[in-house]
Amino acid sequence: MQPKYNRFVTRDRNWHPPAYAPGYKTSVARSPQQALMSMQQPTASELTGPDFSHLRVGPYDNDLLMNFTQGEGLPQGERIILFGRVMDQFGKPVPHTLVEMWQANAGGRYRHKKDAYLAPLDPHFGGVGRCLTDDQGFYRFRTIKPGPYPWPNDVNSWRPAHIHVSVMGPSISSRLITQMYFEGDPLIPLCPIVQTLKDPEAVETMVGRLDMANSRPMDCLAYRFDIVVRGELQTFFENQ
Repeated sequence: MQPKYNRFVTRDRNWHPPAYAPGYKTSVARSPQQALMSMQQPTASELTGPDFSHLRVGPYDNDLLMNFTQGEGLPQGERIILFGRVMDQFGKPVPHTLVEMWQANAGGRYRHKKDAYLAPLDPHFGGVGRCLTDDQGFYRFRTIKPGPYPWPNDVNSWRPAHIHVSVMGPSISSRLITQMYFEGDPLIPLCPIVQTLKDPEAVETMVGRLDMANSRPMDCLAYRFDIVVRGELQTFFENQ
């Protein structure tokens, strides 16, 4: 029997939701209407870059409490630390890769011109951050816990509190995007987007866990969100 750690793991298509999921209404227009094309001869643009070895990351790029106003005012809301490790299915770290995140503010509103939710914008919060993983694949952000918000999928649809996370692979075509939900949020199973996932274990890969050992007393709670980028243990990525 071939050892498991040497076994090639094919992608389980049942792990991912169908592209056409009428319960998630915007998928109707976004889903492909024709068969996808297989790229038998990818070009250099699909196989190489970007190279982050010379990327300059600012001192506040991963600190969303500070990076929008450079510390001239602090945002409102529950202060949290989001951290974790990017690794493959065997626990091997993915070092020096770019992790980006974006989110709504504590009231559930994004700083985006098309977000018309009645919650106010926070003048001290931009809602975006980035960092490079270290030698062991760890990343870390300091931010505000985002609020849930309504969206017009049906009469009373609400998105659970979540943070969007992007992990850049060895080429621009291997960028992976997911969402992190918060442990214990009762809105998670009610979300029409989450309901497109038929395997409860896939949902669990997108849940950040409360980590009191890494919380700061009288300051920030911490949530750990490890990201597995390939193999049968991979985190669910919405762009697969």
